[in-house]
Amino acid sequence: MQLLKAQTGDIAFSFLRLPYSSHVAALGGTNISIINDDITLAAHNPALLINTTHNTLNLGYMTYMSEGKVAGAAYNRVFGERSAGAIIARYVDYGEFNGYTEDNIFTGTFNAKDMEFAVTYSYLLSDHWSGGVAGKFIYSKYDAMSSIALGVDLGLNYYKEESDFSASLVFKNLGAQVKAFEEDTEKMPFDIQLGVTKRLSHAPIRISVTMNNLHKWSDDDFYNADGSKDSFGQKLFKHLTFGADILLSERFYIAAGYNYRMTKELSTDSSKWDGLSIGAGFNTNRIKLGASYSKLHVSSSSLLFNVSYTL
Repeated sequence: MQLLKAQTGDIAFSFLRLPYSSHVAALGGTNISIINDDITLAAHNPALLINTTHNTLNLGYMTYMSEGKVAGAAYNRVFGERSAGAIIARYVDYGEFNGYTEDNIFTGTFNAKDMEFAVTYSYLLSDHWSGGVAGKFIYSKYDAMSSIALGVDLGLNYYKEESDFSASLVFKNLGAQVKAFEEDTEKMPFDIQLGVTKRLSHAPIRISVTMNNLHKWSDDDFYNADGSKDSFGQKLFKHLTFGADILLSERFYIAAGYNYRMTKELSTDSSKWDGLSIGAGFNTNRIKLGASYSKLHVSSSSLLFNVSYTL
């Protein structure tokens, strides 16, 4: 995950990289291969929607950057034994800002916000394979400027229940702007992700490794807070996110993750925990709760909460 801003270079809609799921946030911010009855995971890989219980409603809330707040909602339906659909929405409010001209003359205050609305569908292709697609409408408005984009996520998952092994491939944010902020159009935050998750045979521990930005290997694609350049090994580790679940029971888990890229991009002289994240979750027959702590921006840490209820 890159350093997140409203705009980054010629890339628009960077908020799409923010985690929707508290479980994923706890595992380092990127995960596409966990197999759980959790609708929030479908926001990261649409193929995982097939694992969710019919008629589930989810609400999410995250603190982000200074006064920034993120709210989300999701709802799913299961159709027969092999398919499921969902709608997922997210709203990012960055708060109020002071506006100035190039001559430093105060022009008043303004607001900045991003919105995403997705329709997701997942289908069980065979006993072990599932696929999914999410069509997304994206809208951003910063003061008087606004932009609209259409995007698509494509996901594929392989899961072998006997060994509790899962592997996924996702193409995220395919698409383009249909209305630019100004004259020049900007790129979507396209990402290719590959992930695996495996539960240890003789311990209640589940390990995940996720690779992201597999199409980016140039020096221009990476940033270090200290301005240094990366070796190939450092670039490789910047593509990796590591996570682990401790499954204390069928109803309770503790999760932790490490993202080396976030460590290098967010580190300052006063920071100590950049790149590390933690979280926990609890579920009953109808209610699922999740919470996580991580640092997604150099200015502040983030808390993410999810609550799901099966109607």
